[in-house]
Amino acid sequence: MIIGVARTSTLEQVAGLEAQVRQLEEYGCERVYQEQVSSVGERVKLEEALGSLRADDKLVVTKLDRLARSVQHLGQIIDRVNSAGASLVILDMGGTAVDTSNATGKLILNVMSSVSQFEREMMLERQT
Repeated sequence: MIIGVARTSTLEQVAGLEAQVRQLEEYGCERVYQEQVSSVGERVKLEEALGSLRADDKLVVTKLDRLARSVQHLGQIIDRVNSAGASLVILDMGGTAVDTSNATGKLILNVMSSVSQFEREMMLERQT
């Protein structure tokens, strides 16, 4: 099964959530979990999506920042996806999709998640 997860940080971001759902459905997601919650808030729908994964399923998100709040959090999610025998697909990683069902996708995801974490930390430094 192809399972999508869509998330926005606030209730006001309705158009953003709708756009994510549309992308996930266009990709072929058979079930889409939607939530409007801060990345630091409790992610009930993400937990439901992860709990529903079975062998050979794909968990799909539009962008990495819609899924995880840090490299550590991403690692935890990937561990859960792998434990279920599933794979992760990120539709937009710098203009290309990444699918962790193959070695190249796994490598790209690890490198890009580290770069994303670095960018976030640099942004936070500039804000203080």
